Amino acid sequence: MLKLALFLRYNRGSLIFLSSPLPFSYHLSVAFFSATQSNMDKEQEEMQFVGCFGIFDESYKTIFAWRKIFSNITLSLILPLSFIYLVHMEVSNLFFRTIIYDEIELHRTPSGTLKYDKLSDLISDEWAYFWLFKAAYFTLYFIFSLLSTAAVVYTTACIYTDRELTFNDVISVVPKVWKRLMVTFLCIFVVMFFYHVWAVLFVFAISMGGSDLGLAAFIIFALAYLVGLLYLTAIWHLASVISVLEETYGFNAIVKGKKLIMGNVLVAVVIFLILGTAAAALQFAFQRLVMQGSNSGMGGRVVYAVLCLFLHSTLTLLGLVIQTVIYFVCKSYHHENIDKSVLSDHLEAYLGEYVPLMAKDVQLEQFHV
Repeated sequence: MLKLALFLRYNRGSLIFLSSPLPFSYHLSVAFFSATQSNMDKEQEEMQFVGCFGIFDESYKTIFAWRKIFSNITLSLILPLSFIYLVHMEVSNLFFRTIIYDEIELHRTPSGTLKYDKLSDLISDEWAYFWLFKAAYFTLYFIFSLLSTAAVVYTTACIYTDRELTFNDVISVVPKVWKRLMVTFLCIFVVMFFYHVWAVLFVFAISMGGSDLGLAAFIIFALAYLVGLLYLTAIWHLASVISVLEETYGFNAIVKGKKLIMGNVLVAVVIFLILGTAAAALQFAFQRLVMQGSNSGMGGRVVYAVLCLFLHSTLTLLGLVIQTVIYFVCKSYHHENIDKSVLSDHLEAYLGEYVPLMAKDVQLEQFHV
């Protein structure tokens, strides 16, 4: 029986071929493929020096090297998530157009007439249907967000620990992780809610002052609000990764994410600003080309809709992989050595009956450079 080429990787990333009668060209091709697959296998001390461009590069290479399993995740979870989001935009627009048209007709109709009463009842029903649709949308979007986040974070972590992974493994793990993520998501929603309430109250307070002072304060506040929102978004994504890869979840995961991001706040804010800008540009394109693109004809609008669906799914997948890479970068920055064998055992526990590991088992010792 022919022996296949085996590899031993030293700390410097060098490869040693053991005995194999296969051609040299085969060794080169396997070596190239293995080097491509191991882009997540940087020395942990080096991960802390990965900047904004490096995080994008690591994420792209990870997706490309494991494109088959990420394609399966995208088709089964992320694509429906993007489809729900885009359809929600179109249906909400149709609801609003209908309600606004009926309300205009209502204002033109004398009160007390039969037509006025019918229009009033119709508008009430339309608002009820609208809010029922919104409730169904948020429920479906929330569920698929949880499942997509759990699947991508788990897959990326398995790649980092050099674990063998199949799509069936990912699907079997996702139901065991989403409950922890749900608690964390709900907690961050509470934080976001109070953040926006505070913002509204602050705007109301400064609007009571003079016009010049109010305008200047509003501009400064708008910039501070945007930075704060991006900062909370970065903590949100880190807390999501922590909820999957560690036993911490909920408000504890948020607090841990806040501590973990210290020292890399600027990098995280810039990355999520880029992703947010890309998402906003894609949403604007969908509104102009699909929702308002009557001049393009039905065929053109369908083509643009499919293109937007593909781009939105790709952007969502990239963002989920990026948040996991940022987690490993932040861990390295704080000199927290992640033992791949222990992390691998933690991930493997999801495949059987899940038993939460203690903090001392997952949060490993620090290394010093």
